[in-house]
Amino acid sequence: MIQSETKSSQTPNPPKEHAVFVRNLSALWRVDAELAHQIDAVEDEERLALEPSRTGLPTARASGPDGISVYLHSRHDPLTEASRLVDQSWADKFCFFVSGLGLGYHVRELCARLKGDAVVICFEPSLRTLATALACTDVSEALSARKLILLHTADKASVHERFAPVGTLMMLGLQMVAHGPSLRVAPEEHARMTRLVTEYATYQRMSLLTLVANSKITCRNIAMNIPAYVTTPPIDGLRDRFRGHPAIVVSAGPSLRCNVDRLAEAKGRAVIIAVQTTLRLLLERGIRPDFVTSLDFHAMSAAFFEGVGDVSDVHLVAEPKATWHVIDGYPGPVSLLDNRWMRLVLGDDLAGRDGLKAGATVAHLAFYLACYLGCDPVVFVGQDLAFTGHAFYVPGVEVHRTWRGELNRFSTIEDKEWERIARNGDILRRVPGQDGVELYTDELLFTYLEQFEKDISQTRATVINATEGGAAIRGTSAMALSEVIQRHCREAIPLERFAYRTEWRWRDPSRLPAAQRELDRRLAEFNDVEAVCDELLSLLKELEGLVGEPGKFNRRLARVDELRLRIHRATRPYEIVNSATQFAEFRRYSADRRLNADEAEGAERARRQIARDVEFIRGVREGVDEVREMLEAARRRVVSEIEAGADAERGSAGAKPDA
Repeated sequence: MIQSETKSSQTPNPPKEHAVFVRNLSALWRVDAELAHQIDAVEDEERLALEPSRTGLPTARASGPDGISVYLHSRHDPLTEASRLVDQSWADKFCFFVSGLGLGYHVRELCARLKGDAVVICFEPSLRTLATALACTDVSEALSARKLILLHTADKASVHERFAPVGTLMMLGLQMVAHGPSLRVAPEEHARMTRLVTEYATYQRMSLLTLVANSKITCRNIAMNIPAYVTTPPIDGLRDRFRGHPAIVVSAGPSLRCNVDRLAEAKGRAVIIAVQTTLRLLLERGIRPDFVTSLDFHAMSAAFFEGVGDVSDVHLVAEPKATWHVIDGYPGPVSLLDNRWMRLVLGDDLAGRDGLKAGATVAHLAFYLACYLGCDPVVFVGQDLAFTGHAFYVPGVEVHRTWRGELNRFSTIEDKEWERIARNGDILRRVPGQDGVELYTDELLFTYLEQFEKDISQTRATVINATEGGAAIRGTSAMALSEVIQRHCREAIPLERFAYRTEWRWRDPSRLPAAQRELDRRLAEFNDVEAVCDELLSLLKELEGLVGEPGKFNRRLARVDELRLRIHRATRPYEIVNSATQFAEFRRYSADRRLNADEAEGAERARRQIARDVEFIRGVREGVDEVREMLEAARRRVVSEIEAGADAERGSAGAKPDA
C-alpha cells in the first residue's frame, strides 16, 4: 500500500527525447560540449525522482551528506518560492553567481530579469540534478545567448577559463545567490566553489586596480626605454639554449636565509635566475647569478642595482615597462622583452622580437624566463608567498637598508617586519604552508600564489619548490635544496652555452634614426586625432541643445557619425592612447554596459548617449595630450643618443694615432 501511494505521488521523468531536454542540451552543446556530453550520458532512470507540488509543477528530493533527504523546491508552490529567492537576491549587478541549480526555477526567473549584458553563472555539482533540471525547465534561450553559464566541477583551471570572458562584468558588479536546499545537499562542494569565485574576483579586482593605477607610468617608462629597446639585443637567441639543464629561481622570501649560501654549490650546474631584490644579497655572498629580472615601474627599484660592481656576466632581462633608471644605469648586458605598446609606437619591423608572458612580479618573470630557456626542472627558492616566521623579507634585502635610520632598542628589524605585515590586517588570510601548518598571507601575495599555480598547470617543465617554508604551491614537488642539487645539478653546463655574452653586440645605435622617424609619424597622427576630438566635443555640446528638435538633431548627427568613423579608423593612435589611459576606457566600457541595461527611451536615452560620448571623447582628448608629452620626451632621448654617437664618431676620427 505504501509502495502504491509512493508510486502514484511521483511524476514520471521526461525521457531524453522530451522537447525541453532536447532544446536545452542542443543549446548547451554549442557553448560547452564537454558538459553536454556528461549530462547526456546520465540515463533517464538515474535522474532524480520528480514529485508534483500542489500547483502541479514538480519538485524533487536529493540526499545530503548525512543521508537525510532534502526537497530542492517547495512542495506547495515552487515558482513563488523561486521568485521570492530572486527578489531577496536582486541587485543592480552585471554578474550573478548562483550556488545550486535545483530544477532550475530560480535560475530561469533570474535570467528573465537580466538587463543588458548581465549574465548568470550557476554551479551544480550533481550531474543527476543537472540532467533532471534540463528535462524540466527550459533555459535554452539563456544558454544560447550565453546569458547562463553552467559549471559542474570546482576545478580552478577550468573555472578560471570559463570566468575569463565575463571577468570585467564581475568587476562591474558581482552578486552571490545561494539556493539553500542545494547547499544542504552538497555543502563542501558549494563552499569550495564559493571560495574559488571570491578568490577569482579578488584576483581580477587587484589586476584591474593595478592596471588602471599603473597604466600611465608604465607607458611613460616604455617610451623612455625606446633608446635602449632599439639598441640592445632581444632574447630571441636564448630560446631553449639551456634545454636539459635545471634552473633555480631565487626570490626574496624570508625562507631564503636557510638556503642562500647553498646556492654556491649549484653555480655552473644550474641556471641561476635572481629577482632584482636578491641581486645585491647574492653578489655580497660571492654568488653570481646568470640572469636577473626586472619589471618594476617605480624609480625606487634602481636602488637594487646601485653600486653592485662588475655584473658583466649577469644578464638583465627586463620588461620595457621597468623604470628607465634601471635600464640606463645597469652596467652589464641588457635585453628588453617584446611589448605590444612599443610595437604600436615603433611598428612591428622595428620593435618586433620575442617576449615572455607579462609577469605579475619579478619572480613570475624569472619563472617564464626559465621556461623560455628550456630549463627542466625549474626550482623555486625563497618563494614564500606568505609570512614565514612572521617575516616579510629575507635579511639583507634593500628595504632593510632603508630602515636603518629608524632602528633602535625600541624599534628592531623584527618590529619593522611585523608592522609591514600588520598594515595589511584587513586583508590577511590563512593558507596551507608547505610543511602542513597554516600561515598568514595577504590579498596581494595570495593573487601571486594564484598566478603561479595557474602558470605551473600550463608548463611542461617539472617545478620543484625548494623554498623549505612558505605557502604550499599546487603543482610543485616539495624538496630540500640540498636534495635538488644532489639529484639535478650533477653535470656542469657547457661554457659555450654562455658564449653569447661576448658574441652579441650589446649597444648598437644603428636603429636610432629609424626610431626617430617613427616617433615623428606618431606625433603627426596625434595632431589629427586631437583636431577630430575637438570638433566632436563642440558638436556633441550642440546636440545636447537639439534633443527636442529631431530635424536639426539628425542633420548635425550626420557630421558626428562621420567624425566618429574617423576616430575608429585611427586604430593605431587610439590604441596607443587607450593603453596609457586605462581608466577612461574602463569608464567607457562601464557606461556602455549600463546604457545597454537602461530602459530609458526617446529624448532621455539620447541625452544619456550624448553624455556617454562626451565623457569618452574627453578621455581620448586628454589621453592624446598625455601620450604626446611621453613621445616627445622619448624623441628627445633618441635625438640625444644620436647626437652623442655622432660626437663620439667625430672624436674618434679626430684622435691622433699613437706615435
